[in-house]
Amino acid sequence: MTIAWYGHLRFKDISFLKNTGMITAIFISWGIALLEYSLMVPANKLGAAVNGGPYNMWQLKLIQEIISISVFIIFTLVFFKTETFKWNHLVGFAFLLAAVYFFFRK
Repeated sequence: MTIAWYGHLRFKDISFLKNTGMITAIFISWGIALLEYSLMVPANKLGAAVNGGPYNMWQLKLIQEIISISVFIIFTLVFFKTETFKWNHLVGFAFLLAAVYFFFRK
């Protein structure tokens, strides 16, 4: 979803997407999101404890958030050179990783 939500902010730097209007950006983002949902829904269905998978709903959501934030960090640092990763971002991410520990603790 990171690319679907934020990728259009870089369209101005891509020659054939430079003059893309809002509606086109929305359709491109929806296409990207459809691809991600096509992967995410089966992953949740297979992973959910209610369907015989190993994870409860809390754990599935936390996994999704950690993956999403990790992708966002990489995406932002690679594609938006004006943004910097500061110490407070690192501390916040460390707290999320601590949440993973507590969510998966038996």
